[in-house]
Amino acid sequence: MAIATIRQARPEDAAACGQICYDAFLKITAAHNFPPYVPSKDAFVGLFTMMLSHSGYYCVAAEADGRIVGSNCMDERTPIAGIGPITVDPDTQNRGVGRALMRAVMKRAEERNFAGVRLVQAAYHSRSLSLYTTLGFVVREPLALMLGPAIGKGNGVRAATAADVKGCNRVCWKVHGHDRGGELADAIQQGIATVVERDGRITGYSTGVSFFGHSVGETNPDLQALIAAAPAFEGPGFLVPARNAELFRWCLANGPRVVEPMTLMSVGPYNEPAGAFLPSISF
Repeated sequence: MAIATIRQARPEDAAACGQICYDAFLKITAAHNFPPYVPSKDAFVGLFTMMLSHSGYYCVAAEADGRIVGSNCMDERTPIAGIGPITVDPDTQNRGVGRALMRAVMKRAEERNFAGVRLVQAAYHSRSLSLYTTLGFVVREPLALMLGPAIGKGNGVRAATAADVKGCNRVCWKVHGHDRGGELADAIQQGIATVVERDGRITGYSTGVSFFGHSVGETNPDLQALIAAAPAFEGPGFLVPARNAELFRWCLANGPRVVEPMTLMSVGPYNEPAGAFLPSISF
């Protein structure tokens, strides 16, 4: 195989990138006896179709011998950039393509002066853990991907509106030291964001209790209300920080079960969370 070149991905690359993403994740999950993240390639093609047409994402593709052999994306909607999904054609593994794809988006983050860069990786995938560590990433949170039937008994939770952004950002700043307003605005527009209120004040919000959504609460009860109110846990599940033993036990007591272990990693400043949160698959 010729040396791969890295270029910015284009909307017409969605089908090829989605197929590689599906094939790569299916191979690694099957090798470790974990369920696939999505039932078919169509879900990944749809994800890439969205990201490649959204101004808040920066995606790169690796090309060799006239075909795409890998891709990587970075969510630029917040002051902290989130990387992923990064995948390489299973027939092109161990040839430096993954490292080149990572360096491309990390260079972009440096040029755009992001305060930090984060990602979530499958904890059992030793190659990706090693790659990210050699690139400067630090393990921050052990995570449990959880899935189960909807709990259906959240109190004080309602749909979020554009008027709630300021209150939601205040909670995120209190917990994380930064906001995720870009992601929140998209979720409100899509009609999937929710807030929890106590005494007329927003104390938590969620962009979806799912693989791609994040949630933040001042306390565990705030986050429990958001989880319990979710009509369903979309996709392969939602991510729970395992160090938050109280929240983790509550989830187990209310139906969700652990699907697989994952790891939150970061480069740059990282504030120890001062509250409860659920990360997205980006961070």
